[in-house]
Amino acid sequence: MARKLLPLILLTALTLCSARPGLSQTCGGQNVCTIKGAHGGTYYVVKPTDDSTVKPMKIFVFFHGHNGSGKSVLRNRRMIANLHRQGYLVVAPDGPQFRFNNRTTRGWAARKEAGEPRGRRDDIMFVENVLTTVAQRYQLEIADTVISGFSSGGSMAWYFSCYSKLPLGGIIAVAGGLRRPLPSNPSDSDKGSDAAVPPCPGGPRNVVHIHGFSDRQVPLEGRRIRSWHQGDVFEGLSVQRKTNGCRSRPDAVESKGTYWCRTWRRCSSGIPVQFCLHPGGHGMPKNWLSTGLTRLSLTARKQP
Repeated sequence: MARKLLPLILLTALTLCSARPGLSQTCGGQNVCTIKGAHGGTYYVVKPTDDSTVKPMKIFVFFHGHNGSGKSVLRNRRMIANLHRQGYLVVAPDGPQFRFNNRTTRGWAARKEAGEPRGRRDDIMFVENVLTTVAQRYQLEIADTVISGFSSGGSMAWYFSCYSKLPLGGIIAVAGGLRRPLPSNPSDSDKGSDAAVPPCPGGPRNVVHIHGFSDRQVPLEGRRIRSWHQGDVFEGLSVQRKTNGCRSRPDAVESKGTYWCRTWRRCSSGIPVQFCLHPGGHGMPKNWLSTGLTRLSLTARKQP
């Protein structure tokens, strides 16, 4: 009798599993998530394994560099573990694929200009859809989100910060600045170089920019690469200061330890801009994450 029941039991179990295919394909962790549509794409999301002591969680978005991927971000286990301990759910979007030097790679257009392979997808719309989806899924506040990235991903963090109108908690850009063309308004072009650079459409942001003095891959002055320009870091900071209503002269200058930091805090928006330089080259310097998060938290203020 038991032998006759065994096939029936197995069949029932298989039927139940097939009726819930999402159990083995649910996105999260090492399983990729997908945003469908013309401006869709893939991303990864990893939440703390034990979130009982880190509620409410916040979202931390990290954009990979050139030739990287969202999955490669997950391999930085130390960074992920550090963020988890501080209550962040980590989101790692994939940049669009494109051909570069006769091979397929990933990166971020990160500039307000069409006409190049990476510019076919609206990356801002894609990331906004990712944030909306993740916030709804985990019942989190988008306004607490920290946007970060390295190199090409650092430029993408600047680009999203400047042009997206979603409320955000702060920006930590590492070794990648706001690319050219910078936000411009032709009607102001005859009022001098300062007036020719209007505020970012996204409004005031709590920004911390970290860069290496010896960086030759993304030099502080930027450099031209074929048809586009990385952008001058100081020009990008000027755009953000005007957006935040800050004065030209920094209110605080620190030169202790690894980082030399300048802070513009007397801003009409009440939201500061911070720039931290280190002696190294193109890389993610030691303690960049704790430095960035500490500086954001000291001046944290939700965007309106």
